[in-house]
Amino acid sequence: MTEDKQEQDLLMAAMGLIANGGNAKSLAFEAIRLAKKGDIASAREKPAESDKSLLDAHNSQTEMLTKEAQGQYAQVTLLQVHSQDHLMTAITFRDLAGELVDLYEKLYDAKLF
Repeated sequence: MTEDKQEQDLLMAAMGLIANGGNAKSLAFEAIRLAKKGDIASAREKPAESDKSLLDAHNSQTEMLTKEAQGQYAQVTLLQVHSQDHLMTAITFRDLAGELVDLYEKLYDAKLF
């Protein structure tokens, strides 16, 4: 594989992490907004949608890691670090959204909200 092709592949994988991670985070945030309004049923659907984007992001990450494991080392760039940050933030945010939806549901069930 040529160096230009390798750089292009890494760029595309990093962009996949950023795009899918951002989408996953947005969907998780939407779950919180819906739960806050009391639309718990709709809020419960968003984390599953978020998980689909996280899976796509994870596949991009796996592609990057596989190439490195095969000896195709690349210079670490700010874009790669940024893309990993997007993924980790999205995962954390998605987990937190699930907890907040649960909390809002309990508050609405107890008529405390």
